[in-house]
Amino acid sequence: MFAVFNMAISKSKIAIGLLVVGIFTVVFGTVLVFVGPIIIDDQIVKNVEINPKNGLSYTMWKDIPVPFFMSIYFFNILNPEEILAGEKPMVEQRGPYVYSEKRWKENITFHENKTVSYQEYRQYFFEESMSVGNESDVVTIPNMLVLGASIMMEKMPYPVRLMISATFKTFKEGTFLTKTVGELMWGYDSKLVDFLNSYFPGMLPIKGKFGLFAEFNNSNTGLFTVFTGQDDIRKVHKVDSWNGMTKVDYWNSEQCNMINGTAGQMWPPFMTTESTLPFYSPDACRSMELVYQRPGMVNGIPVFRYVAPKTLFANGSDYSPNEGFCPCRQSGLLNVSSCRHRCSTGVAQNVASCQRIKQAMGCWGLALVLQQESPVFISHPHFYNADPVLLETVSGLCPNEEDHGLFIDIHPETGVPMNVSIKLQLNLLMKKVSGITETGKIAEVVMPMIWFGESGYIDGPVLNTFRFNLVVLPMVMEYMQYIFIGFGLGCIVVAVALILSEQIKSKTTSPPCTDVDTSTLDNEKTPLLHNS
Repeated sequence: MFAVFNMAISKSKIAIGLLVVGIFTVVFGTVLVFVGPIIIDDQIVKNVEINPKNGLSYTMWKDIPVPFFMSIYFFNILNPEEILAGEKPMVEQRGPYVYSEKRWKENITFHENKTVSYQEYRQYFFEESMSVGNESDVVTIPNMLVLGASIMMEKMPYPVRLMISATFKTFKEGTFLTKTVGELMWGYDSKLVDFLNSYFPGMLPIKGKFGLFAEFNNSNTGLFTVFTGQDDIRKVHKVDSWNGMTKVDYWNSEQCNMINGTAGQMWPPFMTTESTLPFYSPDACRSMELVYQRPGMVNGIPVFRYVAPKTLFANGSDYSPNEGFCPCRQSGLLNVSSCRHRCSTGVAQNVASCQRIKQAMGCWGLALVLQQESPVFISHPHFYNADPVLLETVSGLCPNEEDHGLFIDIHPETGVPMNVSIKLQLNLLMKKVSGITETGKIAEVVMPMIWFGESGYIDGPVLNTFRFNLVVLPMVMEYMQYIFIGFGLGCIVVAVALILSEQIKSKTTSPPCTDVDTSTLDNEKTPLLHNS
């Protein structure tokens, strides 16, 4: 009897204990539902702001320990003689020629207004194992010095154009260049360039050897000043100024001259599908903006994919906000020469040099390089998303989104890109210019010369550290709140079950009540002894 009583007491204590634990864990889990996201967001904020105390994010931002590669594709000209005779150009794509890219920041200075200034440097190393050939491969492309200058001289007096043509012949500059990949990339000796730099310093945007990427290696992208996010995480990585300017003066409208977004490496956290990716590109001399396309996964990490809208390089007729980038040609082209080759750089020494050149060369005409737009355009590779007319003028192009579309896969909670592929094409306007015999009978065409893709992705130890600190831990914390609630509810259910089972058992084990025969009971007045 006592064992049964003790067992009942024991079960009651267990039930009460489970009930208390269950209520406590349910309340705790419910509190985490509301407090948990705040804690997670606070951890994300602390990890993504630019702060030397944050080892993970600051190291990623400063030294960029992420593999970057630049893949180069040349449009090798197959019929140069026929082009001079006015026929349609035929090209074949040659590449990729792949270069590993090292990036790092120097001259890092933090300011009292929660901004930080820096210069980012880049250095390239040829990766033959990842390339289709080596830098000694020979390709033929248009001669930018000859064909570009010819179009800029088109409106000059005819005698001046004859003099220009004679100058090209003197320095043995032809219509097309047949050079090695290494020479075209990093520079080759040009007597014409040497002559101009010697007698008219500052006229050309290059010094020494002439190459498509001659000024890129071991160079920096300018002085960026960005917000650290320490006072407002919504502003982290956003550009405050570039080279001391809050806007540029390359274009023809206030909107087009604006410096918007970040420097193109990281973005503010807590992104949604309505968010966009604005950034300023010094190489394109303008701000650009990518738009959300779809969700995805990269190495187990959820990402949003952002792509370039069709309006990115649309002309002013097709997309009115782009009128400031005009005068325009077909949609899909952006004239970058107004910033890449302009004289008014804002640097006093260069401006003074410009004035001297204009005065000294007024009779020769080449000073127009400093005043007019050179016919250099950027586009998507193979004129992807461009006016179809551009494809009709050149044979050998085949645009498609997978090979030629640019994208950024970004982790929306942190604003950190996980996979990046930026692809752009360099084009040159070519046509016949009377008086300059080097242009022959060339039909007017925007000629693709080269396209390049810069790609980078988080991998290895950096990926593992990123995943653990900024993905796994927040995810575990989020799941814990539901685990607590589930465990608590389970305890409450077990406690209630124990209580109910005890109540039922107590009812079934109680002794039955029986009627008592009162006639057999002695009356209190009946004597104990009866007489016989």
